[in-house]
Amino acid sequence: MLGKLARQHDPNVLVGFEHADDAGVYQIAPDQALVQTVDFFTPIVDDPYTFGQIAATNSLSDIYAMGARPVTALALVCFPEKGELEILGQILSGGLSKMIEAGCTVIGGHSIRDEETKFGYSVTGLVRVKHVLKNGGARPGDRLLLTKPLGTGAISTAIKKGAAKPGWIEAAVQSMTTLNKTAAEVLGEFRAGTPPGSPPSRESTDRDFPIHALTDVTGFGLIGHLREMLAASERVSAKLYASRVPVLPGALECVHAGHIPGGGKANREFLECLVAYGGRVADDLRTILFDPQTAGGLLVAVAAERAPDVTNSLERAGVSAVEIGEVFESTKLEVEVAP
Repeated sequence: MLGKLARQHDPNVLVGFEHADDAGVYQIAPDQALVQTVDFFTPIVDDPYTFGQIAATNSLSDIYAMGARPVTALALVCFPEKGELEILGQILSGGLSKMIEAGCTVIGGHSIRDEETKFGYSVTGLVRVKHVLKNGGARPGDRLLLTKPLGTGAISTAIKKGAAKPGWIEAAVQSMTTLNKTAAEVLGEFRAGTPPGSPPSRESTDRDFPIHALTDVTGFGLIGHLREMLAASERVSAKLYASRVPVLPGALECVHAGHIPGGGKANREFLECLVAYGGRVADDLRTILFDPQTAGGLLVAVAAERAPDVTNSLERAGVSAVEIGEVFESTKLEVEVAP
């Protein structure tokens, strides 16, 4: 719908909505830019404090996906008029705990009466202009890394139906409340020429910077956000190796039991025309590739020769990074999924 509106022309807008990037970027000084995003949704777990944590983690993710540091946040609250204020307090406290962990200051917000509870944040970050990371820029030969397993959509659906096992819930909540902060910091250190474990050196240039494109995997699923990355890049397609894609415990079982979120079905219906399955890929795994994620991981396109360095640096920092595919030159936007 935004594409149908009159186009605004502002030279300070470095990233708008043209390529479905994760956040907007606005230059405010020769080497400084604001990064702005907003996200809120309905509860996906029963515990209000945990819901607040998940909502905050999800809202912060887009800032990290642009290579930026979150600095301020405004809370967005929809809450029933006759709802228990203690529950609202727990939601806000959970969100604040993650904002404190991120070093991001909550400076206000807005609330309205609504029959259905909704919560999230508008977050503002800062980034050096030449350090902005976009979802476009993937190059032929790049390796694709993913920093979190998939499956939060299917497990959240099972939770709502009372069909999720405690271990599945615990693993999903752990994933959804883990900030992408550490992963983003490690990737940023490669930009500065000082990846973990290496001595400080000169600042790297665009030519030798190994991170070519970055996005986070959220509502459109892995295939959807990879498709946005490819569309924003030039003349490239991608190949995924289904067996390498990390999946949360219980996610495939949830799919088998029919606990497939509506968003996942919509993603698959809309995007599967771009997918070519090169071999036998089980249908449950195909479904997970379209599963909408909440507070998902980062999807990184990294130069092939530096992929081991980036992966090892992420793992040393405690981030589980898995190489799941590669980018190749193509005039046709397509995602090949191999076993």
